[in-house]
Amino acid sequence: MRTLDSTAPLHRCQSLLLVIGAAAAGLWIATPARAQQFDPVVIAMQTPPVQTPPQTPPCQTPPPQTAPPQTPPPQTPPSSVGCQATPATPDSQKPDQKKSNDDHIFGVLPNYTSVERGQQAPPLTTKATFVMAAEGAFDKVVYPFTAFTAGVAQLQGQEPEWGYGWGAYGKRYAMGFADNTLASFMTTAVAPTVLRQDPRYFVLGEGGVWHRTGYALSRTFITRSRSGQTQFNFSEILGNGAAAEIMNAYHPIEDRTLSATLNQWGLQVLYDTITDVLKEFWPDIHHHLHKSSS
Repeated sequence: MRTLDSTAPLHRCQSLLLVIGAAAAGLWIATPARAQQFDPVVIAMQTPPVQTPPQTPPCQTPPPQTAPPQTPPPQTPPSSVGCQATPATPDSQKPDQKKSNDDHIFGVLPNYTSVERGQQAPPLTTKATFVMAAEGAFDKVVYPFTAFTAGVAQLQGQEPEWGYGWGAYGKRYAMGFADNTLASFMTTAVAPTVLRQDPRYFVLGEGGVWHRTGYALSRTFITRSRSGQTQFNFSEILGNGAAAEIMNAYHPIEDRTLSATLNQWGLQVLYDTITDVLKEFWPDIHHHLHKSSS
């Protein structure tokens, strides 16, 4: 007998806990990086471009001195060239362009449902919810991640009636992939469409670490309606509950008990809660990583 009836989501949660540790370390490093924006050395480095316009008057002073001879006409074109060199400053406006975050947290976890602070969120449609669910379920990273969890399940001897070998591995892979796809569509598309709720995660983006962590954890139970009103997150709770019940149709018989179904339900909710915490802090970590590489 197995100690846990369904452990596939548990392995995903354990992997995410490791990523959370890396996220916390990134936040610790990212905090002092922001202080560099107000460093006087950085400000001093940005001042020289502002001093370039005052250099243009010397270019205009030579013409009045050379006016008596016939030489001033040929000297006037170079002065115009010198004056045209200053408009090259528009290149400095490139840093003002706001870049969007990656669609993957640490390049691994799909992140298609996040709305950053200050970002204009378009009105949500039924088609958009199914597009987001499909992007998360069939993302290129999902396939190797499912292959890894299926390999761990086979090494631990889960679903013993399936045995070992490539055939058994294929069954475990198909079950893990189906679980992820079903949960993604039920919580992101089906339940939000029926209940008229918004499955997107709206990043708080301000306050202390504990405050933002509490906000991220609360999103498991609090969400928005299509009209922007605060509601209980029925899409998350009931969506994962319905997905856990549907999974009994193809899970092994020993996983179809009430305790196994409740275990599957709870682990799916835990998995989504951990990803919400990562979505909250990912913009800060991504900004720090991008700034360090540039």
